Amino acid sequence: MNSFGQKLRFSTFGESHGTALGCILDGVPAGLKIDEAYIQSELDRRKPGKSEFETARKEADKVEILSGVFEGLSTGTPIAMLIYNTNQKSKDYTNIKDVFRPGHADFTYFHKYGIRDYRGGGRSSARETAARVAAGAIAKLMLDTLNISIMSGISEIAGVKASSYDYESAKGSLIYALDASVEQKQKDVILKAKNDHDSVGGVARVLIKGTPIGLGQPLYYKLDAVLADAMMGINAVKAVEIGDGVLSASTLGSLNNDEIRSNGFETNHAGGILGGISNGEDIILNVYFKPTPSIFKEQHTVNTQNEELDFSLKGRHDPCVAIRGTVVCESMAALVIADMLLLNMGSNMQGIEKYYR
Repeated sequence: MNSFGQKLRFSTFGESHGTALGCILDGVPAGLKIDEAYIQSELDRRKPGKSEFETARKEADKVEILSGVFEGLSTGTPIAMLIYNTNQKSKDYTNIKDVFRPGHADFTYFHKYGIRDYRGGGRSSARETAARVAAGAIAKLMLDTLNISIMSGISEIAGVKASSYDYESAKGSLIYALDASVEQKQKDVILKAKNDHDSVGGVARVLIKGTPIGLGQPLYYKLDAVLADAMMGINAVKAVEIGDGVLSASTLGSLNNDEIRSNGFETNHAGGILGGISNGEDIILNVYFKPTPSIFKEQHTVNTQNEELDFSLKGRHDPCVAIRGTVVCESMAALVIADMLLLNMGSNMQGIEKYYR
């Protein structure tokens, strides 16, 4: 499937080394001010080649809006956006035409479909996430009108963990580090892996502020379930935590419960979600990215004829995909929250009467 969402639904298309990537976002209410400069600024945060901590592939990621916007406002019809690929080097992948790269989707795509685009991974490439960021930028414009904000940053790189979280500081960091006191250590471990022709994993932390009570559609479209779905659908993500996450399994109920007073919750171990519904507190996600599988060490693999061989990869790849992945996490979170807001409008008669009367 190449589509996501219910009331606010988007579909993406395109491959890593194809002509272009793009998305169609359907369900945006009419009359939303579409700030094209803001959409481009979001793509600029995710685009490759900005520093030594990212892939050397440089793409402008210039977004072009094709439909659904008139005189700066959404028309209520599908919004189509296009992002051209301008810096492909497909020749770098000729040596893997019939070879499966360890850790990549090459093996599974080939055996599922009987064919695969080996140039940069084709559709399975993280390059596709540029289209998600374009769609997410419009969702963020919707959320901004309701004073809902989404922020993110890197909380951990290869075991080097943040002890505090400064989302404003992260915006100015080359690796979106949340804790300036460990930023240099995190940078050093990335560069060491890069110089060793290897890669490292990391953890993106996402904070959603200002959500109203009531978002989520139990039982089978719960807010936490859909957020986890959205994050797990991002390339290289292997785990997602909401609130205390894994730590919840090793504590007591008396410690894990968020006790309540007239002015709100005393703690937020639940990460802003109870019973699959937002409770008005900050929503907190930890998203775990594996090390980029594209490394330049010799590795064991097989080819399409199941013959064993050793090979070395060529190309341009991120030494830590989690860095640019933080922006994608924000975008997917925005799309989920915006979808839930639209779905929630009809959850009770008071809301329906308020609208139609």
